[in-house]
Amino acid sequence: MFSELFDGSAWETAWEILKQEIPFAIVETVYITLLSTAMAVVLGLPLGMLLVTGEKGGVRPLPAWFMRTLNVIINLLRSVPFLILMIMVFPLSRLLIGTTVGTTATIVPLVVAAFPFVARLAESSFREVDGHLIEAAQSMGATPMQIMCKVILPESVPSLISGATIAMTTILGYSAMSGIIGGGGLGKIAINYGYYRYKYLVMFAAVVLLVIFVEIIQYIGTRLANRMDKRRRS
Repeated sequence: MFSELFDGSAWETAWEILKQEIPFAIVETVYITLLSTAMAVVLGLPLGMLLVTGEKGGVRPLPAWFMRTLNVIINLLRSVPFLILMIMVFPLSRLLIGTTVGTTATIVPLVVAAFPFVARLAESSFREVDGHLIEAAQSMGATPMQIMCKVILPESVPSLISGATIAMTTILGYSAMSGIIGGGGLGKIAINYGYYRYKYLVMFAAVVLLVIFVEIIQYIGTRLANRMDKRRRS
C-alpha cells in the first residue's frame, strides 16, 4: 500500500484522477452532508423536545406507554450499524427516490441513521435548561407551547449548535461509507479508485479532504456556539 508513495507514475496517475473527479466529488459531499443534516434536524429537533416535555413532570406530559415506545424506537434505530441500516432502508429509498443507488438515494439512509442521534443530542441540550426559568414561565401563565418556543428552545441554542456540529461531522463520515452502495462524494472516490482499483494515493487524498471538512465544520460550529452563548458574552 505504501509503496506508491515512492512511485512517480503512481503520483501522476493519482493526480490525473484527482483533477477529474475530486471537484465534483467535493460538491456532492457538501450537498449530501448539508441536506441530510438539515432533514435530520427537522425530524430530530421536535422529537428531542417531545422526549423532554412529554415525560412525567414535563410541561406537557404524555402517556407513559407512548414515551416508552418512542424511546425504544429511537434506541433501536441508533443501535443498528450504518452499513446494515443502508440495506434495510432500500425499500424506503426506492419508494421516496425511485432508486436505491446514487447520490440522492443515499440521503434517505443518512437521515434515518442521523435523526435519532440528533433527537438524543437535542434532548440533552433541552435538559440543560434551568428549571427555574421554566417554573417562572409557568407561574406567569405561559402555555406549554410558549414555554417550548420562548424559553426552552432559545436557552438551548448554543448547545444545539454544538450538537448539530457533532451530527454534521457524523453524517460526513457516514456519507463516505455510502460509497459502497453507489453514493457519490469523496467516499465514492476512495472506494472506487482507492480500494477497488488499488490507487491508494487517491484514497489517502480523499481521507485528507474529509479530515479537512471535519476541521472546518468543527471550527465554524464552535465559533457560532460561543457567539450565541450568553454566559460567554457576559
